[in-house]
Amino acid sequence: MAEKQNMEAVMEKANVLIEALPYIQRFNRKIIVVKYGGSAMVDEELKKHVIQDVTLLKLVGFKPIIVHGGGKEISKWVNKVGMEPVFVNGLRKTDEATMEIAEMVLNKVNKSLVQLVQELGVLAVGVSGKDGGLLKVEKKLSNGEDIGFVGEITEVNPKILYDLLEKDFLPIVAPIGMDENYQSYNINADDAACAIARAVSAEKLAFLTDIEGVYKDPQDPDTLISELTVSEARDLITDGFIGGGMLPKLNNCIDAIENGVSRVHILDGRIAHCLLLEIFTNRGIGTAILGDKEEKYFNE
Repeated sequence: MAEKQNMEAVMEKANVLIEALPYIQRFNRKIIVVKYGGSAMVDEELKKHVIQDVTLLKLVGFKPIIVHGGGKEISKWVNKVGMEPVFVNGLRKTDEATMEIAEMVLNKVNKSLVQLVQELGVLAVGVSGKDGGLLKVEKKLSNGEDIGFVGEITEVNPKILYDLLEKDFLPIVAPIGMDENYQSYNINADDAACAIARAVSAEKLAFLTDIEGVYKDPQDPDTLISELTVSEARDLITDGFIGGGMLPKLNNCIDAIENGVSRVHILDGRIAHCLLLEIFTNRGIGTAILGDKEEKYFNE
């Protein structure tokens, strides 16, 4: 009896691998941008799972690029030095002192992720948007209000990323950019990931968040939408179903699809190995957003 159960368990593992095969074939040598943020960056166990996922993607032939945030860590260090974080319309106001802390913290986070990837046997290189002119920005205003050194991306030069990918490194990007006067600016990590995914025509852009995905009704967990076309996403926004932090995220997704990214995924980073479950299984676990002409993997 025990032997039969063992055999069934082994066969189940084989079935899982076979289910992943067409996805591995389809995305071999394709670029996937992973925006890494939220609880998955704070919880050490979850952090380990995310890095394992991305490393596995690299080892089976994908070309991943990680773009990370660090908002919670920046707030922690701003408090540590006795400053109060200030938010205007939900965006962090970044004065000169806060900018200095933000850059130090994001570089610290960046190198800790490089370390985690390299512990798993894959060579990673951490860069910020300042390196190689990767992210050029201008000052971002929030409803006309000056919020300090917060940047709006005006141009992406992905040459440094292509060079790293070609030499088989895994690039890890901190969202800091410079304006035309070489002044440093903090950039929203979602915006940075979206702009980079567009610039490299990524096959996939995955957002790791603290929500399960896109809901038709945020109050009803049964209304999670597994796959969503750009037109359907626009309709949800127009009909008032999308609000709060999901609105700019969904607009970023639409923007990415309309600028050459094949598929965007919104995933719950609090679920262990959410990236592998979404990419390598037929049903997936988050919300995939695709172009109107793209074929859905899963039909309700």
